[in-house]
Amino acid sequence: MTVIAVEGPEALGIDPQKLETLRTRVGKEVAEDLLPSSQFALARDGKLAAFEAFGDADLDTRYVIFSATKALVASAAWQLIAAGKLEVALPVAAYIPEFGANGKDAITVEQVMLHTSGFPHAPLGPPKWYDRAARIAQFGQWRLNWEPGTAYEYHATSAHWVLAELIERISGQDYRDFIHDNVTAPLGLPRVLGLAPSEQTGIADLQLCGEPPTADELEAAFGVRELPVTEVTDEALMSLSAPENRELGIPGGGGIATAATMALFYQALLHNPDGLWDAEVLADATGRVRNSFPDPLLHTPANRGLGVIIAGDDGKASLRGFGHTQSGRTFGHNGAGGQICWADPESGLSFSYLTNGNDAHMLRQARRTIGITSKAAICSK
Repeated sequence: MTVIAVEGPEALGIDPQKLETLRTRVGKEVAEDLLPSSQFALARDGKLAAFEAFGDADLDTRYVIFSATKALVASAAWQLIAAGKLEVALPVAAYIPEFGANGKDAITVEQVMLHTSGFPHAPLGPPKWYDRAARIAQFGQWRLNWEPGTAYEYHATSAHWVLAELIERISGQDYRDFIHDNVTAPLGLPRVLGLAPSEQTGIADLQLCGEPPTADELEAAFGVRELPVTEVTDEALMSLSAPENRELGIPGGGGIATAATMALFYQALLHNPDGLWDAEVLADATGRVRNSFPDPLLHTPANRGLGVIIAGDDGKASLRGFGHTQSGRTFGHNGAGGQICWADPESGLSFSYLTNGNDAHMLRQARRTIGITSKAAICSK
């Protein structure tokens, strides 16, 4: 285990004993051979307070961050919004006419970014997703699963393919290059989406771990004895480690990063160095709940901002993937495998926990994320 601190944790207002408690909790399942590896990073005042790796990993190890990718893609869209080039109230079809077929002509950009756009099950996979023209053609064939703007259902990948195409249409630049040139590179962070084969060394392959919960456990937690099948299957998650998919850079879940990269990205969202984002757009995107529709499984308000999840003060933050101790203003996004990345404007902390172990016991996985976040959020003195 290695520790890197740009400044000593105490110099950044981090309580060393609380940090040690966090460290022990993050490493617990690795020490018990349940997970192959993990990383965490804690940051404040724009600097890393701690960055550590456990198990079969070091500080150079990168992870597929799955849906935590979504906040990075959204942050690029915020720049286009600030420039007046992307209007979230306008229909997607105003920018991508091909998208409007089959009753999708009224779907707005905002609905796409809030997962209220009504096409969560729209199909797009290999080989079509490797070719931009084929992706656009697929947009036109998609049909609605329900009326847009009437409900929330997580669009695991479909909505962000549309968001990526919006970035390309408006900027005239490949979405992966645009995100790097306008977000990660200006922050001094490495490229996260679309890695050439020569750039793919040191990426941890996903491993399936553990046994799934019993029907009794599911019923106790959710009131059902069997969960609905979604596109987020073990096979789908494993496929994101394929070299061709790492190179593709799937905008809804194919980002590749270290925990340090993600903690520093969220520090940038707190401090907005060099005015990378328009301050008003940034505050609105990360601080205003635009989607309060209930989650269909957890029956909890989604609390979605414009590309991030907001913890909220209703006592249900843990059902949104956060912990019990952060402020209600905390915003971030989780990823498959129990990964979580967030920033708390009140404490000034940002945090990232990554792992390449996909625990089949989703309830244990959720409890792990809640416990880790709860300990991270109180590390400030």
